[in-house]
Amino acid sequence: MTSILRRDAVKMLSMGAVAAAFMPRSSLANLAKYRFKLGIQLYSLREFKVEQALQHAKDFGFESVEFYSGMFPLDSNQERIDQVVGMVKKLGLTISAHGVNGFSRNDAANRKVFEFAKKAGIKTMSADPDPDSFESLDSLVKEFDIRIAIHNHGPTHRYNKALDVLKAIEKHDVRIGACADLGHYIRSGENPVDVIRLLKGRLYGVHLKDFAEMKDQTKGVILGKGHLDCLAVFEALDKTGFPADGALSLEYEENPKDPIADIRECYSVAKTAYDA
Repeated sequence: MTSILRRDAVKMLSMGAVAAAFMPRSSLANLAKYRFKLGIQLYSLREFKVEQALQHAKDFGFESVEFYSGMFPLDSNQERIDQVVGMVKKLGLTISAHGVNGFSRNDAANRKVFEFAKKAGIKTMSADPDPDSFESLDSLVKEFDIRIAIHNHGPTHRYNKALDVLKAIEKHDVRIGACADLGHYIRSGENPVDVIRLLKGRLYGVHLKDFAEMKDQTKGVILGKGHLDCLAVFEALDKTGFPADGALSLEYEENPKDPIADIRECYSVAKTAYDA
């Protein structure tokens, strides 16, 4: 390296150090700690039209959105797919996932779901697959390079505990993993951080949700007012290597007619933990 080039390199490094010195501490922490984005499952805004829901997501401060079929149908034609994807991009958002979608042994039906995801540029599909669907899913995740994330739905569901999900996926392609609904795991009596650690390496989605009590019949609450510790969750996700393009989505199911104030409060709790 010539003396001129060396001098220029040192100058650039010095300028970077000065810029970092004036950068807010929270920004430096996030650059070092968290690769993943805060998003929202749009089922939280299910009483709104898609345009309104996306605008609300942007206004809250979320960076990504997870769609569900009621707002972005699997049978959408290419024109509608382009419209929805265009709306998302115009607002500076990204699509993290889509679901929860059912899968059966019907390979042709399963293929249509993957074809939709490919057209929409969606990398992760949260799912509630039938036990006899895995042979089909093994083939499709390899062909499309799209992840399947099994979503749990609480004590009466076939994927109740984290171990139920692990048993279902252990002999299958690594792209078949989990979408951990932390609220439903709370209802199942499981600690969210323990769940994240158990699912390490196969966790592709997370629903941030909280409940008042660790039992089947309980009430959904604002994040942090039940059994969900957002800071502990984010630290666990980071330590276990949750992917940068994983779907980390707030899902707030209470007060569907007028959820705005509640979702804003949930976002504030999550963002405070995220920036800590």
